[in-house]
Amino acid sequence: MLKIAASSDNHLDINKVDVNQVIDQQARYLIDQQVDYYLIAGDLFNDFNKALEYVQNLQEKAVNTNVLFIAGNHDMIRNVTYEQLEMGNWPGYINNRFVDLPNTNIRIIGINGWYDYSFATNVDKPESAFYHWKKTFWIDSQIKQPMSDIEREDIVIAELEKQLIAAQKLAKRVIVVTHFVPNRKFIRYTNDFRFWNMANAMMGSVRFQALIEKYAVNSVVFGHIHNRYDPVKIGQTWYYNGAVGYHNHHHNEWQSTDFMTEWRHQLKFIQII
Repeated sequence: MLKIAASSDNHLDINKVDVNQVIDQQARYLIDQQVDYYLIAGDLFNDFNKALEYVQNLQEKAVNTNVLFIAGNHDMIRNVTYEQLEMGNWPGYINNRFVDLPNTNIRIIGINGWYDYSFATNVDKPESAFYHWKKTFWIDSQIKQPMSDIEREDIVIAELEKQLIAAQKLAKRVIVVTHFVPNRKFIRYTNDFRFWNMANAMMGSVRFQALIEKYAVNSVVFGHIHNRYDPVKIGQTWYYNGAVGYHNHHHNEWQSTDFMTEWRHQLKFIQII
């Protein structure tokens, strides 16, 4: 029996934790829990190099656990290009790649994801309005990319479908690891808080959701939103969001007072027999 754990949105820099201490504590917990695969759905740091270093150090200490990760939008802010994100082949980095679990028919598919404004269905705005709002208010304005958001999501959708077709041909049971929101049921729509109605444009894509449903994906691990969700089955797919979120004087999203308690509470377990 393989044991898989998933987490996202640790935001280790924003949460001002002692990273080396956290790595020691997480490695010990993963070993004690006999976790075979630890999946990280993005947003470790506001710096890709720091995310890489963290994963490398955690992997060295969690000796019996395979640490796999994709990048979230925060990781993309510094020290990485779009081309590197797409083509990078660092240890543990699985964007646009898959990992077949030994002695099972399970395939883990990693895809960072992006957005195309299609979740902002209750805001009657042209694409240009969402783009200018993003450049003014959203942290992703710091991320450099050589195409529009719509074109970037086109590439994500094409890659995801290619991966799902290949898995289907081999009758694989699929776990997709992505950062952005994979189903509109997790999107918050309001009539009185226009900020979030506009921010929904940067949450994900209805096209991503359509592919998950079309290919009857077994499980999806995601992040980006910091709400507290228990694992939930929608249609034929189980969705796991293990976001730790922010704990500072601007945003206090935790239900506890220290990082490790919150991380353990938010860690989601997927057991494969």
